[in-house]
Amino acid sequence: MQKPLVIAYHLIWTAYGTWLPNDPRGSGSSAVACDILKDLGDLHYGRKTVQPPGDEIHKFYVLAHERLKFRILQFDHEDQVMIASAIGSVVEENRYTCYACVVMPDHVHILMRKHRDSCERMVEELQAATRTALLSRKRLGDHPVWTGGLGWRVFIDHPDTVRRTVQYIADNPVKIGRPLQKWSFVTTYDGWPLHAGHSPQSPYAQRLKAAGRYPRDWKC
Repeated sequence: MQKPLVIAYHLIWTAYGTWLPNDPRGSGSSAVACDILKDLGDLHYGRKTVQPPGDEIHKFYVLAHERLKFRILQFDHEDQVMIASAIGSVVEENRYTCYACVVMPDHVHILMRKHRDSCERMVEELQAATRTALLSRKRLGDHPVWTGGLGWRVFIDHPDTVRRTVQYIADNPVKIGRPLQKWSFVTTYDGWPLHAGHSPQSPYAQRLKAAGRYPRDWKC
């Protein structure tokens, strides 16, 4: 049985030094490139099923920050607005469709509709534009700004998951006592590709039917 087609990407990347390759929580890295960080802990690819206690994570980063070449960045409101503006320019220039976006003090969440560009290309474009904008504003020289690599990429194959992810992303600032973020480049999700008027015979709909995941209230 074929798997449903991917329809959206939840992309997450972190500020430099805030999620290292051998982070006790696990990471998306397959190697620790910096020798001075290797003895801080073992590498675990992917998020660990059982997460370590907060004091263990804190201890890890106290030691790690002493060894890093560049200072750790925390994005204030002006930084967040600038980063979002750069993201908006990339979305507009590439004609991406963005369903949700928040810029947190140390990481970014963004939900993108599937596009001719791969999700890896999207992240590269977004990281490059935001890094250039932030370096220009803060005059940080050759500071890397973002953690190396492409961060976390979650592949979404159903409209229900898109809706849940939109809400999850929107709630992120609220969880730390910050206001909701609203950006002009974010498009309200319309249920695509099961939006009003879609063809129940489309390849995507047919794959959902085969998997028993096509909404029952749609007439076939």
